[in-house]
Amino acid sequence: MFPIKDTIPSREFPIVTWALIIINSLVFLFETTLSKEQLEALFYYFGVVPARYSHPEWAVVFGLTIDNYWPFITNMFLHGGWTHIISNMWTLYLFGDNVEDRMGHLRFLVFYLLCGIAASITHFVFNIHSTVPALGASGAIAGVMGAYFILFPHSRVITLVPIFFLPYFIEIPAFVYLGVWFITQLFSGTFSLASASTGGGIAWWAHIGGFVVGILLLPIFKKKQDQYRPFYSDEIYYDIL
Repeated sequence: MFPIKDTIPSREFPIVTWALIIINSLVFLFETTLSKEQLEALFYYFGVVPARYSHPEWAVVFGLTIDNYWPFITNMFLHGGWTHIISNMWTLYLFGDNVEDRMGHLRFLVFYLLCGIAASITHFVFNIHSTVPALGASGAIAGVMGAYFILFPHSRVITLVPIFFLPYFIEIPAFVYLGVWFITQLFSGTFSLASASTGGGIAWWAHIGGFVVGILLLPIFKKKQDQYRPFYSDEIYYDIL
């Protein structure tokens, strides 16, 4: 399944959402100019490597400073390939504008960064001995999805489902789409704990941590009911062209 759009319109232009998409895209374009060795060094220095903090002697050998915690922020602006960044930025585009509407621009930015940091901390806790850099915006975006899950449970996500190579578009309630997504992450994360693999992969627990923290932080960051116009409700009429 591939999400195409949701049915909740934005009330204001999502400045922060688009700024994040542009910044991530520019950083990725910079990555494409680097050699393999330079890119690896960038990932290790600015990505979250759990062993950097849990095994300081290992970090020193590989030239990583152990008192630098900026990677818990910088890692969410790095991506490992075209599929990685396109899928992340598309998801942020779909769900970020509505959450930004309900929070306001500055609150949304702080919320996004806190969710990303929480996602990285969760990954660190569940992969404490890993020497593989964790990077990507998906943990922060999972927080946005968690907030959307609570704010717009009756929204619809128009989803592309290929059946026998033919494209079908179906509407899925947001709480179903995001709920299934979260359960998938939870099962995959639990399975990964039993796996002996030490190579790179998907940071399932970062997604889980970001989603849960997004829900927990929502009451703090969303505007009060009287601070925004009732421009939309859960019941939206729309045309699909």
